[in-house]
Amino acid sequence: MDGKETQAPARGRGRQARQAERARKGGGMGRPYIQRNIPTYDVMSEENLIRIEQAADRILAEVGIEFRDDPVALDHWKRAGATVDGLLVKFEPGMLREILKTAPAEFTQHARNPANSVRIGGRNVVFSPAYGSPFVMDLDHGRRFGTIEDFRNFIRLAQSSPNFHHSGGTICEPTDVAVNKRHLDMVHAHITLSDRPFMGSVTAEDRAEDSIEMARIVFGRDFVEENCVILGNVNVNSPLVWDGTMTLALRAYARANQAAVIVPFILGGAMGPVTSAGAIAQSLAETMAGCALTQLERPGAPVIFGNFLSSMSLRSGSPTFGTPEPAIGSQVIGQLCRRLNLPLRCSGNFTTSKLPDAQAMTEGTMSMLAAIHCGANFILHSAGFLDGLLSMSYEKFMLDADLCGALHSYLDGIRVDDNQLAVDAFHEVGPGNHFFGCAHTMANYETAFWDSDLADNDPFEKWEANGSHDAAYRANRLWKQRLAEFEPPPLETGIRDALDDFVARRKSEVQDMWY
Repeated sequence: MDGKETQAPARGRGRQARQAERARKGGGMGRPYIQRNIPTYDVMSEENLIRIEQAADRILAEVGIEFRDDPVALDHWKRAGATVDGLLVKFEPGMLREILKTAPAEFTQHARNPANSVRIGGRNVVFSPAYGSPFVMDLDHGRRFGTIEDFRNFIRLAQSSPNFHHSGGTICEPTDVAVNKRHLDMVHAHITLSDRPFMGSVTAEDRAEDSIEMARIVFGRDFVEENCVILGNVNVNSPLVWDGTMTLALRAYARANQAAVIVPFILGGAMGPVTSAGAIAQSLAETMAGCALTQLERPGAPVIFGNFLSSMSLRSGSPTFGTPEPAIGSQVIGQLCRRLNLPLRCSGNFTTSKLPDAQAMTEGTMSMLAAIHCGANFILHSAGFLDGLLSMSYEKFMLDADLCGALHSYLDGIRVDDNQLAVDAFHEVGPGNHFFGCAHTMANYETAFWDSDLADNDPFEKWEANGSHDAAYRANRLWKQRLAEFEPPPLETGIRDALDDFVARRKSEVQDMWY
């Protein structure tokens, strides 16, 4: 090569060094969020989309939705022109769509490190860890109740990975902290161990307000009044019930100009019909109502249209996750959401498997690809989901992080320019020769292909000589290495002290509650 020493694309250079170099050069890793360069996948015809929308309108107008334990929400609906009979609210066709016109189609959630702020909506895609598991598990200690240290560990692992863009929310339940105080420790951990965007509590109105107040300590009250810095994930009590715990939290976030993520939880055959079209119509009705309520609380507040379709075993009654029907249903939800011009949260890395095994990755990949192709902007449950969301797995977290890395490249699509077309390389190599050492390969090898953290691509004999380890074993070693090497991002001392004081004061004001 003209007598100059060149650096071959050998494994000896080290995977981490190559990934760091790609991140420095702006390759497929280390971005604050993804801008998709592939189209969404529209699976349903216009005629059938209209039929589903009409079915949702009939559910809203003829059956209605109950709003329990929140008189203010009922007053909002009365003033908006809905029919309110006790707790039951009915909506004329088109009413909710009209209210939703004030909601932004796209917004920024700011991070305390501005370089990590994310854009939610449009062509943007944000990966966030799984949410809400009471148990954690790993290969060393098996399944156990989650603790605050487990919670902190998962934040550390998310912060350490370039494949995530968001710190998440209740990554696992810290069951060793009182129920009415754990939200303070969780938000504190997100802020101090990560400099990415995060989610707050929704389990009571005062816990939502505490979460927002802690965000104000970090960002400043005036900034928070005008900008989104925290998300709250609220669930419908499907079928067709919004309970006061959720609507009070929903309204707290909207009132503070922060984004609520509005999510039904529909298991076909239990909280919704077994037929996909009926479950999709139900999901549309429930989600539109929640999203519209944010706009009645504060017009223009950011809101994310969420979806959680799943199935169940009709033989046993057990939930099933990562199955094909909800995956294709997610594609339709994406189409319906785009017609409302709202940001979308959809699907995730779902599985019912009890181990980080082939079932887990098969089901997780099916549901994760559904989120990618349906156009989801905020993908909660991107990593760690196991055991039907009952368990957060350290090994599954690392395996899913690897898949998220691959999806960065997948969403980039294929660029077409002179370098990518490589015509000069054909002139250099000619017929019958290989491209391994040509100038084009040497100029592009560091960024040409995604490089897995966990895959073993060695010959069989070398793999066998090294111990014949599977992917779960390699994931186990990697999460331990990441935790051992973790250093928290810097945080201004005054902010840390103010957070510590706030948490201590709020904990001292109430007695512990354990259920």
